[in-house]
Amino acid sequence: MAANIHVITGKKGGWDVKRDGAVKASGNFKTKEEAIKFAEEEGERYNVEVFIHGEDGKIQKREAFGKKLYPG
Repeated sequence: MAANIHVITGKKGGWDVKRDGAVKASGNFKTKEEAIKFAEEEGERYNVEVFIHGEDGKIQKREAFGKKLYPG
């Protein structure tokens, strides 16, 4: 299963999109909106969850993409 994706504040500014367990970010963006758009596209592409964090690091939003991750 592919790793989930997180939108977090960048260490060098801006916003990073990073997968669970990754050492480096998949991308760094000037705005949070750009990072979210990229993360959502990757979430759809790989059928994973996207977690959007605030500047304080807390999760603000969680989205599941693609096929049902938890069929019920």
